[in-house]
Amino acid sequence: MNAVPRQHPPSAHGSTLPALDHWVAEVAALTRPDAIHWCDGSDGEYQALVAGMLADGTLLPLNPDTHPGCYLHRSHPDDVARVEHLTFVCTREREDAGPNNHWMAPDEAHAQIDALFDGCMRGRTLYVIPYCMGPIDSPLARCGVEITDSPYVVANMRIMTRMGAAALARIEREGAQAAARGQATGSFVKGLHSIGELDPQRRFIMHFPESLQIKSYGSGYGGNALLGKKCHALRIASWQARQEGWLAEHMLILGVENPQGQTRYIAAAFPSACGKTNLAMLIPPQGYRQAGWKIWTVGDDICWMRPGADGRLWAINPEAGFFGVAPGTSEKSNPNALATIQRDTIFTNVALTADNQPWWEGLDDRVPVTDWQGRPFDPANGPAAHPNSRFTVSARQCPTASPHMEDAGGVPISAILFGGRRAGLVPLVFQSRHWTHGVLTGAAMASETTAAATGAVGVVRRDPMAMKPFCGYHFGDYFGHWLSFDTPGAKLPGIFHVNWFRKGTDGRFLWPGFGENLRVLEWILGRVDGTAAARETAIGWLPERGAINLDGVALPDGVLDALLEIDPAAWKAEMDSVQQSLEELGERVPQALREECRRTAAALG
Repeated sequence: MNAVPRQHPPSAHGSTLPALDHWVAEVAALTRPDAIHWCDGSDGEYQALVAGMLADGTLLPLNPDTHPGCYLHRSHPDDVARVEHLTFVCTREREDAGPNNHWMAPDEAHAQIDALFDGCMRGRTLYVIPYCMGPIDSPLARCGVEITDSPYVVANMRIMTRMGAAALARIEREGAQAAARGQATGSFVKGLHSIGELDPQRRFIMHFPESLQIKSYGSGYGGNALLGKKCHALRIASWQARQEGWLAEHMLILGVENPQGQTRYIAAAFPSACGKTNLAMLIPPQGYRQAGWKIWTVGDDICWMRPGADGRLWAINPEAGFFGVAPGTSEKSNPNALATIQRDTIFTNVALTADNQPWWEGLDDRVPVTDWQGRPFDPANGPAAHPNSRFTVSARQCPTASPHMEDAGGVPISAILFGGRRAGLVPLVFQSRHWTHGVLTGAAMASETTAAATGAVGVVRRDPMAMKPFCGYHFGDYFGHWLSFDTPGAKLPGIFHVNWFRKGTDGRFLWPGFGENLRVLEWILGRVDGTAAARETAIGWLPERGAINLDGVALPDGVLDALLEIDPAAWKAEMDSVQQSLEELGERVPQALREECRRTAAALG
């Protein structure tokens, strides 16, 4: 899979930063590649990578008339999602990783995975990928270097991060500054990846937050192989964030512009495949559009927030692209996403139509001819596209891309939303009473599982802040870190919980969702302003009757009441379950959070 010609012999230096050169040399000595290529992020490099992958079948070209610059990648059938049971956080003290993570001692982990890396790149090119998570000149951004033997990973990292010469220059500059302070190296994250044999029995994703290292072997799937994504931007960054006083979160960021031209920004946490991308690219209902409402997309998956000098939380999207779930994406559900992926997109594990266009369930009523494994489509073999099939595309192509997406200082956050898939119990929207109650609301999050992770689908799983698979340290410490932002002078966002997925007795969704979700966002921003009416309940503030604008949407009689219904007995059982989950995390859970849970339970009777 040597997709580009040899650029450096294995012993050559490619950087002015000695620590980086030394590390690359160490990796090369371990993995023994045929060649080393230092990635510069140029268009020419990308085209050479694509040409190599087309030649060896790693990529397949799609219809150039309908999808110019688009390609299909088919992963190994056993390599289609995150593997949480093989993902480890390796800290010196087991307790620091917490019961929310699988743990392995660092020395043991290095020894185990390095044995797999030994000689694994023979016959392959070793690619050195310098990258920046966040706008290249942002003080909120953080850098890393991924070494990989997969040109598919290189191509995707070019889309998903600020990758190449500019990132290397920042890494070298920060490294020189660190050296001047007497430190051995800068704070860039070192990630080592190899697809190996793609053997599920020889697959590990190891994180070493104390040394800012990631090692991933045996998988080519995005969340396991694109190390800038979940591995760096969440698991390692969450550790960095706690040390440095900021937050690394599994959240979208969108801007809501009202008819007066005021734009306010919302961050929202949902588990994977629960509608983050759809909400981030929301199209207002017709009446709202005519009135002048607009939605601006800053990010669809990850949010880094830091307190500003004004006391507000300011956020950047550390990613430069979207790694979105294809199934369910359609002209109805997310026309902006569909428009975004019509060109210059890498599709993974989708099906094909007769004229070589990408296809997935929910797209349209056409019948594909080839499934995601390259077989003639037969419904007896299951879905045509894998349920976790993906698209990788530059965020700049989105029709609603925010003009402030690349702002070095980020955007100010007015509200934080938590949510998930709950067929019952949880109302359409409620507001937390205060910051501590909001942290509890996030800690109590639960959702029905989806195909984004291995395992059974449709099981209700508690997933605090949508971070259960991604928090790089003990959840108790993580909750404490959230609580620490409530300081004198802080102008913190309001915290809300939403549930687009509540069902009626007939099993159908009660709320129409999609663009209509703006009606809920309008109420949320009204609450931030102090203008929207609400009633206090034991679980928080709910909209008063008539407070949500329903002009232009046909809801049957009684549906909104059902959407906002609170069952005290069921909620008491829920809070008992939340309390139990906090107890299971041990004594590191802040006492303030335990007390808030008890107060809420008591208010329910």
